[in-house]
Amino acid sequence: MTITPSPRQIMTTLLPTLKTAARYAQQIQTRIESQPDKEHDNIFGAALSDADLSVQTAIEVALLADFPTIRFYGEEFDLTDNTKYFRAITLGEVGDYLVTLDPIDGTRFYLDGHDNFCVILTVLDADEYAAAIALFPAKNQYYAAFRGEGAVQGTFADNLADCQPFQLNPQANRVYVGRNAPAVLAQFNAQYPDRYSLICLATDYDANQPTPNHTSILSGECCGSIIDTGKWIDAAAIAFLAQEAGGILTQWNGEPLAPLHTNDPSYDRGPLMIAANTSIHQDFLTVTRSLLT
Repeated sequence: MTITPSPRQIMTTLLPTLKTAARYAQQIQTRIESQPDKEHDNIFGAALSDADLSVQTAIEVALLADFPTIRFYGEEFDLTDNTKYFRAITLGEVGDYLVTLDPIDGTRFYLDGHDNFCVILTVLDADEYAAAIALFPAKNQYYAAFRGEGAVQGTFADNLADCQPFQLNPQANRVYVGRNAPAVLAQFNAQYPDRYSLICLATDYDANQPTPNHTSILSGECCGSIIDTGKWIDAAAIAFLAQEAGGILTQWNGEPLAPLHTNDPSYDRGPLMIAANTSIHQDFLTVTRSLLT
């Protein structure tokens, strides 16, 4: 019988390795070399670095050493030598958790020398996130959450038990809009020409200075996100963290997100939006519902 460790066991055990891997990525950032781009339809999804592969390998080694029967899906699963040693890369039954990893979320930001890249690891149950953590080494901070327990924030010197409760606190009425949602941009500008400023990486990304992105809801640089594709390993994981930190997370029609097992085998929760509070979420619904009619 396979005995799956608890989400807290997994996170607590992996945290030292996650911190080390994240610090490694920061240390070599100025010397990094790009790998050949992955096949993708945009430069952000296509970017690949030595750090992506090295960070994933470090986490794979730690997982296989301590949890040899765990399920694991890493972004670079098709490039690593370790995928074949994991029991599966897919969801299991309830309680048979799948660990996922985005070794460098924001690789294009990373390669351009910006500080808003992170390492994201999640523990997924059959229906929903059981836990998630996002580490920002250049900012010396990380955010973590366990399902139904709220979110916490700490520095790299902190263990999980040392972290402090964290609530979203937007400092600007800036909304991050996904790259493939031009209709959202147009409708937002029509509905709220003065209330919100919009940021879309497809048109606003600046290689010379950091551009707010989906993770910026955690830092307060954005008050929410409307995105057309919520990948399990990154965008949907950040949305889960934000939800546990008090945010409102739904589909574009205002309904709760579908259970994870209904997303197989895409590893994608589809269009979603996360808002820092109910008022902002209602404004988002005014925009998205008009696009769905």
